[in-house]
Amino acid sequence: MALEYVTLGWNVVGVAVLAFAALRAGSVALAGFGLDSLIEIGASVVVVWQLTGTNKDRERTAMRLIGAAFMALAVYIAVQAVYVLARGDRPSVSGIGIVWIAITCAAMLGLAFGKARIGAALKNPVLMTEGRVTLVDAYLAGAVLLGLLLNAASGWWWADPLAGLVIVVYGVKEGWEALHHS
Repeated sequence: MALEYVTLGWNVVGVAVLAFAALRAGSVALAGFGLDSLIEIGASVVVVWQLTGTNKDRERTAMRLIGAAFMALAVYIAVQAVYVLARGDRPSVSGIGIVWIAITCAAMLGLAFGKARIGAALKNPVLMTEGRVTLVDAYLAGAVLLGLLLNAASGWWWADPLAGLVIVVYGVKEGWEALHHS
């Protein structure tokens, strides 16, 4: 449960940092990552709720909620990225966004592996799935970081919204699996 509380705390702070950075830079990647942080908060709350009880109904409900969060994330990122690409909106460089995302990528990788290890030891599919949510968060952070760096270093404005699309296929796959967990 300690890993869930660390994830919750990190993401609560992250939502505030990312909202500020996204609004200031006009970055779809940072805004999408902020939404991902909100979903990660929800997934962590679901896991804490599920770990406090052991009946199958809680497990099934928890898996469905996590699956729905994956799907919502994938849909939001896809729609927002296509919209920004079609409009040709050019985000500005966000130093605070780059630093926060780089640190978040490393933190989420550590948390994801810890959750996967503990979930496997406890034979808890909800914790293992939420560990994959956290891993998706780390992958998304890496993709967003790459997009932000390409925009900052080369002026490739389109790298920002494309960075958000990297995780869509994976998010749909994981969401589908969680929704159809038996």
